[in-house]
Amino acid sequence: MDTTGTGTATAIAAGTGVADASGAAALTPDDGTRGKPEAEAAPAAQPLRAISAATLAYYERNAEAFWHGTREHDVAQNIAALLKHIAAPPPCSILDFGCGPGRDLKTFSALGHRAVGVEGSPRFAAMAREYSACPVWEQDFLALDLPAARFDGVFANAALFHVPVAALPSVLAQLHATLKAGGVLFSSNPRGNDEEGSQAGRYGAYYRPQTWCRYLVAAGFVEIEHFYRPAGLPRAQQPWFASVWRKPVRD
Repeated sequence: MDTTGTGTATAIAAGTGVADASGAAALTPDDGTRGKPEAEAAPAAQPLRAISAATLAYYERNAEAFWHGTREHDVAQNIAALLKHIAAPPPCSILDFGCGPGRDLKTFSALGHRAVGVEGSPRFAAMAREYSACPVWEQDFLALDLPAARFDGVFANAALFHVPVAALPSVLAQLHATLKAGGVLFSSNPRGNDEEGSQAGRYGAYYRPQTWCRYLVAAGFVEIEHFYRPAGLPRAQQPWFASVWRKPVRD
C-alpha cells in the first residue's frame, strides 16, 4: 500500500507498542500535526481488527483509483536498497509485504527473483495476481500466517505504517521469523511526530525516525542503512523515511 494521508489521533507511546489506554496522548506531538485533519477516533478505543478492517475497506472502495494514481511511482531506489544487501545468490526469494495491485511484485519477478505478495485487500490481491503472475497470499496484517525462514528479503514499502502501533511488535516478530538467517527487511514509512490515527477510515502511524528504529531493534533487527525520500530534496521536502535491516545470522 502506498499513501501519504496523515490524519492523527493519539501520540505513540515510544518503545512500548501501545497507545495510552485512555486514548489520550502518551507523548505530546510537536507542531507537525498542524493543518492535518482530525482523526475519527483514537485507535486505543477501538478493537485492532476493526481498525484493520476499516483500512482494508477503504482500499477495496478505492482500488482502481489507487492503482491509476500509483502505478507509475518510481521506487527503484527502494528496490535497489533491498536487493543490494541480500547476501544470498540470485534468484532471491522475496516477500512483497502489502503488495497492493502488484507493481513492485512484477518488478521483482521481471528481475528474475522468486516473488510472493502478501495483501489484505481481496481486490488488490486479485489485481496483483493478474498483473504480476506471482502468487499472492491474501492475509490481514493482523492475522498473518507466514512460513518460517522462507525469504531472503522482505519488501515493506509504504505498508507497515498501516499496522496499529499496539500490533507492530507482533507483526515485526513475524517478519523476522519468515526471513532466513542473514535475510534483509526494507521498510519505507511516511514520517511524523509519533502520532497514530485515521483519516476517512484509513489508519496510519507516523513515526519519528528514531522511534521507528527502536521498534526494529527491539524486534531483533540490525540496521544496515537508512535514507529519506524523495532523493535530492531538502529534508523538509522528504516525507518518507526508508530503512534497511538485517536478521542476524545468530540471534
